[in-house]
Amino acid sequence: MNLTSAVILCLCMFGAVRLLSFPWLCSLLAGLGLCMFWKGSWRFLYVALRTIKRDLMCLVIIVRVRLSMYRNLKNRSTIPALFAQMVTKHPDKPALIYEATGEVWSFRELQERCHAVAHWALAQGWAEGDVVALYMESQPLLVALWLGLAMIGIEAAFINYNLRQQSLLHCVSVSGARAMVFGTEMKEAVSEVSDSLQPNMVLFSSGEHDDEEKLCSFQVQSLDTLLDHSPKHPPRYTLKKEFNDRLFYIYTSGTTGKPKAAVVVHSRYYRIASFGFHSFGLHHDDIIYNCLPLYHSAGTIMGVGQCLLFGLTVVVRRKFSASRFWDDCVKHNCTVILYIGEICRYLLAQPVRSSEAHHRVRLAFGNGLRPSVWEEFVRRFRIRQIGEFYGATECNCSLINIDGKVGACGFSSRILPSFYPIRLVKVQGENGELLRDSQGLCIPCLPGEPGMLVGRINHTDPLRRFDGYADQDSTNQKIAHNVFKMGDSVYVSGVEGKAGMAAVAHTGGEFDLDAFLMAVQKALPSYARPVFLRLMPSVDTTGTFKIQKARLQREGYKPQDSSEKIYFLDSRAGRYEAVTDGLYSAIIKGRVCL
Repeated sequence: MNLTSAVILCLCMFGAVRLLSFPWLCSLLAGLGLCMFWKGSWRFLYVALRTIKRDLMCLVIIVRVRLSMYRNLKNRSTIPALFAQMVTKHPDKPALIYEATGEVWSFRELQERCHAVAHWALAQGWAEGDVVALYMESQPLLVALWLGLAMIGIEAAFINYNLRQQSLLHCVSVSGARAMVFGTEMKEAVSEVSDSLQPNMVLFSSGEHDDEEKLCSFQVQSLDTLLDHSPKHPPRYTLKKEFNDRLFYIYTSGTTGKPKAAVVVHSRYYRIASFGFHSFGLHHDDIIYNCLPLYHSAGTIMGVGQCLLFGLTVVVRRKFSASRFWDDCVKHNCTVILYIGEICRYLLAQPVRSSEAHHRVRLAFGNGLRPSVWEEFVRRFRIRQIGEFYGATECNCSLINIDGKVGACGFSSRILPSFYPIRLVKVQGENGELLRDSQGLCIPCLPGEPGMLVGRINHTDPLRRFDGYADQDSTNQKIAHNVFKMGDSVYVSGVEGKAGMAAVAHTGGEFDLDAFLMAVQKALPSYARPVFLRLMPSVDTTGTFKIQKARLQREGYKPQDSSEKIYFLDSRAGRYEAVTDGLYSAIIKGRVCL
């Protein structure tokens, strides 16, 4: 019997004994003794005692989600079908609230709008597997569009509303979309690329039409008018798709290259949303404030998914506003907020206002909350619980911080390593390649060692699937083989092995380079200190507040823009010095070592 089997047996004994009302401590110690017997290590006992509560909590959540997913797989469930069950339970409960207008859609009204979308799509002659690109700012209609399309098997492609020109064309093209629905707020961007779209691309617009002439110039149909005349009863259509079939596409942020269209199947949508619901103790009567863009998985799956699958009410804000954030939460009686880490920093930078002390928010969940702002954020805004997690739309190795440990994005179990097979493995510092042992397998990292996160792929297990991207080459680049054992396949998160550069937004006054270096030396190990420092008037960000690095990576450390200054860390002199043309040439020719 291996260690995992022993631990599972221990847990089963623990549960059975507890049901029989024996003292909890005795059953726990007995189980741990059994585990130690198989492992033969007092060190294991110490680790188990320190982590057993956390691991058991996570185990219960994983089992709960896994069982519900297998049930949905057996029943051939889909997201629209599961949403219909919520409508039946509480048809008149508010489902979505649009903060911009105060408009409230009940679950029944949201379903009726979805039906109208399905009828409209059928009238266009589209079939299951066809793709429609959605290009608009966050609003309830966006939910009705993708969900209504999904009712008849049509797949939405969520286009980042910050994209323009070539990036926009790339995202529409890679999805293979037959049509595009855009908000009229995006008409300028669409007009710029209209001549470059596929000749058979059909365009629909939604929103206020203040410039009919411009819209008519590239043959756009009014979606609002079409939906107003579309039936609101369920369409006579039998969906062929099932739980593991494609639902829609969400694009990677494109911080290091062109965005990739990640495939989201129905089971993945359910998995992400349900892990959020069960892991962080969400309640069916919670009201979630969602100011994240709905073209992103955090906003449309972790956020809106709680409404569609678990009956929560979601307040949708068109765009994030730091100055209005707490006022909105008070106005709508929100009990939960959804964040991307930078949002928390922006909120802390705001002046103190009365609304931040009168809200009802008890839980903030999301990813990217930095340790340096975590405790201050909790203290100032009186947030009782932080639900931090790590994950990407397409990954199969998500992590959750289930016990609120400050600064942690999750954990890997030491006593149940095979139950959720993820691992940090060693990589070569120079190029990021996976390091392998004499048998050709990857080398696990020890506690405290940096490495690459990987998750074993198993397409028969809905928790272990990797559905990849619309582009097969992009999918292949994220898969490694012979990692845990010979013949296996894993999803890899990917890293760059280059000299580090810190880009800092700095305006006005002198930047104290010596003080910066002292702080860096105090806070970071030598290998993590930025070799180059770039001072900029502002730093470009994506729609989800991630740093836009593509331009910076492309330009490197060559002096170019007069409004920006680049410095090089001279390790021998122990200071940052300005990168001149002469120093740049010396680095390129190898006379100065990095």
